[in-house]
Amino acid sequence: MKTFNTDRIAAKSYSTTLLARRWLTEKVFEIELTRPSSFQFTPGQRIRFSPETRQRDYSLLTTPSDSTLGLCLFNVEKGQFSPVLAAAEIGTKFSFTGPHGYFTYRPSARPAVFVATGTGIAPFLSISRSGVTEFTLLHGVGTASDLHYQDFLRSTARLYVPCLSASPDQAGTIENGFDGRVTHYLKEYFPPDTYDFYLCGRQEMIRDVTLLVDERFPGSLVYAETFF
Repeated sequence: MKTFNTDRIAAKSYSTTLLARRWLTEKVFEIELTRPSSFQFTPGQRIRFSPETRQRDYSLLTTPSDSTLGLCLFNVEKGQFSPVLAAAEIGTKFSFTGPHGYFTYRPSARPAVFVATGTGIAPFLSISRSGVTEFTLLHGVGTASDLHYQDFLRSTARLYVPCLSASPDQAGTIENGFDGRVTHYLKEYFPPDTYDFYLCGRQEMIRDVTLLVDERFPGSLVYAETFF
């Protein structure tokens, strides 16, 4: 097994304007930004805001052919930057650098398995919107209300498995719903084979899935993007 991390690199600075904001749940929201004419990226990459001495990266939801840029964020109380984007007036201008990261899809003969937790679903949406299909997607969330974009992802994935860790009563009411974490599903139900695993989410999930891949799916590759 080989693990590939998405290292940070220096990139050009751009100016953008907040066009719209849509709340998906009480804590999760989507924003739309103007796209600088010269800004190019590959699906799965992210942009970085650097207010004052802080830095915050967010994966793009949109595709290279879209005229605007989209982000999906969890509004972290007292967070570094999400509260700013959650409260900013429409028309507010921001600066960002990018594109950053190497969390991009690499076609191969091995089946692709996408594993996301929470808003870690964002780069997979950009990748699938750009034409990648026939992947398996495990989306780990707390409740069914956190399954953002599930209708589209079901239409493009070979298999879409919502893994609900905080609402076992809901899992049985959702197509392919699983009562438990993504790691439990991989350990108990995923067939042994050699895969390309793409992991995006919290550090703990990436650590646990990587160890599980080493144990149960030898010869597989792992590409990881950590959300902080």
